[in-house]
Amino acid sequence: MGARASSAFWRQGESAHLKRNRFRLSLQRHPAGIFIEGIIHPPMPNPSIDLFQEAKSSDNKNSPLPVRMRPCALDEFVGQEHILGKGRLLRRAIEADRLSSVILYGPPGTGKTSLAWCIAHVTKTYYVAINATTSNVEELRRLIASAKVKYANTGRKTTLFIDEIHRFNKAQQDVLLPDVEEGNPILIGATVHNPFFSLVSPLLSRSLVCELKALKRDELLAILEAALKDKERGLGNQKIKMDKKALVFLAKTCEGDARRCLNALEIGVLTTPASKDGTIHFTLEVASDSIQKKVLLYDRDEDGHYDTASAFIKAMRGSDPDAALYWMAKMLYAGEDPRFIARRICILAAEDVGNADPLALVLANAALQISEFVGMPEARIPLAQAVVYVSLAPKSNASYLAIEKATQDIEENRVQEVPDHLKDASYPGAERLGHGKDYKYSHNYPEHFVEQKYTRKRVRYYEPTQMGFEAKIKQRLEKLRASHGPKK
Repeated sequence: MGARASSAFWRQGESAHLKRNRFRLSLQRHPAGIFIEGIIHPPMPNPSIDLFQEAKSSDNKNSPLPVRMRPCALDEFVGQEHILGKGRLLRRAIEADRLSSVILYGPPGTGKTSLAWCIAHVTKTYYVAINATTSNVEELRRLIASAKVKYANTGRKTTLFIDEIHRFNKAQQDVLLPDVEEGNPILIGATVHNPFFSLVSPLLSRSLVCELKALKRDELLAILEAALKDKERGLGNQKIKMDKKALVFLAKTCEGDARRCLNALEIGVLTTPASKDGTIHFTLEVASDSIQKKVLLYDRDEDGHYDTASAFIKAMRGSDPDAALYWMAKMLYAGEDPRFIARRICILAAEDVGNADPLALVLANAALQISEFVGMPEARIPLAQAVVYVSLAPKSNASYLAIEKATQDIEENRVQEVPDHLKDASYPGAERLGHGKDYKYSHNYPEHFVEQKYTRKRVRYYEPTQMGFEAKIKQRLEKLRASHGPKK
């Protein structure tokens, strides 16, 4: 709001009330624009100005691209279909204007602030935003009092957005409880931490808790393309020639963070000199400079991906942990899904280490589960531990070769019928069919073993090696096979 508009608004308030009431305005600058906070002492008629629309339009052109592109309608919001899809609880609550308090938690750049802004616009409430790191109890009480006065004079509620709400201590959170329960202000808290560990139980019980997920690559591409086309809020009025690979690079390297994506796009456009015809060429090199990340020859759909993954697997198989770590670091730097890497480690632990060191598969599986739980960048640590262990473990592909032989036998030869004594004998009538007859229960015999046929025709697939723990397995297997007698 400019000085002229501000003074006009002041004159309007003073002439309307003829010094019967005190009327104080404070202008607060916020990343989303300038917010007007009016403390109105009753009695006072409804003001004619729309504070939310004023805040929405003020100084918007000078705001960063992520702020300008904040959606004003739920259909404009990209991602988070699990909570905002058609028929989902949060969307129904917003559209029915029955939202009282909500806690949004998730990684940075997933839309927590944008969703709060969108909710305030959809529900036509006043919007006030604060950050818990710089706020205090006095400010909270003042804002809550202001929300009550606004509602009494205008009939409109206030949406109070508190960023990093986990930074509030117990006393500060308790201040919110009575008024949050009454629904004015409508509290929207945002945090990157699990609220069940950082917020008090009474506040959680009064709130709808929603987890936001990191945005997918296609969702980030949709946000970038919308910013390039939008002439009112985005970059649509500029002549930009955008390389598809540059957009994909931004979407892939931003790791689900829309804010980082849009900031990189804007800085790339603003800092790249235009050609003679006024066109800004946004290339892969520009994208790399904008996000300060090296471009690697690595693509999930091309040779770079498959060649690097192949080198990674072969280095582990060849017992070279350093080379394996190098190729894994390259994949992670290029934005590869850590789950893809973890699955490759698990497969190799079973295929190439096998029973030479059975713990290799256990450790690989643990790395897979832990990497999914902690996420990047910490996931690289358990993955590295698994890579080193699997690389240096004794190797045996005997189990892999055994299943290959068994599969080939099934494909090429007549499939054997299950012997009668091994068939299920748990249902009525099985005994009359001879199922289970003469079956020998191994635990009833010395050393928990008894000679018995388990296929109609003897088969032999598994041939253990002398490597690591498999040498002990080989010794036991040879003893058991000898007790079975000659192959028939």
